[in-house]
Amino acid sequence: MTRIASHRGGTLEFGDSTPQGFAATAGMALEEVEFDVHPTADGAIVVHHDPTLDATTDSSGAIAELTLAAIKSATIRYGAGANPLTLEELCAIYAPSHVGFRCEIKPGIDGMPYEDFVPRVVSVLAQHGMLERTAFSSFLVRSLDELARATARPRLWLVSPPVLRQLGAETVIEVAKAHGIPEVGVHIDTADLALQDVFVSAGIDFGCWAAHHREQIDKALSLQVKVFTTDRPTLAIARRNGFHGKGAA
Repeated sequence: MTRIASHRGGTLEFGDSTPQGFAATAGMALEEVEFDVHPTADGAIVVHHDPTLDATTDSSGAIAELTLAAIKSATIRYGAGANPLTLEELCAIYAPSHVGFRCEIKPGIDGMPYEDFVPRVVSVLAQHGMLERTAFSSFLVRSLDELARATARPRLWLVSPPVLRQLGAETVIEVAKAHGIPEVGVHIDTADLALQDVFVSAGIDFGCWAAHHREQIDKALSLQVKVFTTDRPTLAIARRNGFHGKGAA
């Protein structure tokens, strides 16, 4: 069965990376919650999509240049007055849940990986009993290499449309195999049966991201991809229930 990952805790339903979205996802009939992490200036790890606060909160500034206290004073837009979570707080929400983690390692504002960040993320997850329930993802092969050195947990390469166009599927497969990456995820709008067959035939698991609307969700379900991320988890669950044993409604 195709797995569902609630993207940033269900952005289109609950706001972007909000405590209420993550709490709601923890009780849903799906398999994973997807989230992104960045370091603060004083050593904390914050769950937030962008490297800055500008786009989704009432504050601004690069997370890596701010203290945790400053970040905690930010209010998430459309988030019912909530503030950004730390990775430890997210672990506490999911400790009693059946839902697993899909943790994306993000770069800084310069597009480069944060130095010595991956081992810290792995350490926090291990300390809070969540590492064995975590799969990791990144658009950056260098970050995936760092993950391979830090943990044996599954790794997923997020392949952007420009990278897929420029390299082509065969070269993406070569890079994945050279770096021991067992799984790729592509944008749902670039996915089709032929592309999936190329990856699966090469022994690479195939998934999708950004399946937010009914047509996109149905496409991912019809392809029977391994997993897809969605900003509308409740819709995805309903559509999957309709597909299961009955086909599309």
